[in-house]
Amino acid sequence: MILSVVIPVYQVETTLNRCVESVLQQDMKEMEVILVDDGSPDSCPQLCDEWAKKDKRIKVIHQTNGGLSAARNAGIEVATGDYITFVDSDDWLSANTYHPLMALMADCDILEYSIEERLTLKDNKYIDIQEYWLKEKTYTHTYACNKIYRSKLFDEVRFPEGKVFEDAYTYPQLLKLAKAVRTTSKGFYHYTANPNGITAKASGQQLAQLLEAHLNSDMPFDDEYYMYLVNIQMDVWERTKAPITLPLRQVKTSGLKGRVKTKATLLNILGINTLCKINRTIHLFKKPSHW
Repeated sequence: MILSVVIPVYQVETTLNRCVESVLQQDMKEMEVILVDDGSPDSCPQLCDEWAKKDKRIKVIHQTNGGLSAARNAGIEVATGDYITFVDSDDWLSANTYHPLMALMADCDILEYSIEERLTLKDNKYIDIQEYWLKEKTYTHTYACNKIYRSKLFDEVRFPEGKVFEDAYTYPQLLKLAKAVRTTSKGFYHYTANPNGITAKASGQQLAQLLEAHLNSDMPFDDEYYMYLVNIQMDVWERTKAPITLPLRQVKTSGLKGRVKTKATLLNILGINTLCKINRTIHLFKKPSHW
């Protein structure tokens, strides 16, 4: 078995068939597809079993609801492929995505490919993982689903159960174990935006978990990454008034542009506490956005 595809399933009866069909239609014979029914209360459990009857490459796990991390972890436990990847069950893949990607896995541990209309990548190989993190601004796209991993990376790594933004916690841990990472322009993952999902409607407490994941990742910082975290910190403070956890840093503004440069200049002069207050005042008079 070469590739294990783990698909968590929960309340996606309208999109599950499209997702599974897009995976099964890949030009991959040595592939297993693991459908993890995470206690879905709709018709998804039956749909999963029906798919298993249609295609011998499909395995089905039924479990009580534990969340996305628990579902992915259950799939990891039974995966037998040398490589593993994840697909969310409301998303799908372009035709002939996996086969050319697998050809690139010989000299890397992680391969990241593009997401249509969301993330466009070029063909690069990184031996220096820190360079990959900063040059590709990987901290903005730690998604689990547009990557193929050498399975051994998950020998001691699992997704954190009970956390939101679980990818931001997990991906840095996998990168620490990787000796080489590739990005590629080949293949497309199709993401379905959910207006009610965590990314669109995260609470202050949930955004605090995202900030925590980054601050505990032990990944390198540059000024752009730091300003990315400043935005998260401002949102957390505005919604929770909890003590600020982002460490103080003097930002070099020469390499920054536009609003980010303006914000960094104010940060250097006034400090993060005052910047958070300014941000809140602005939002009292206009629709919230990252000014």
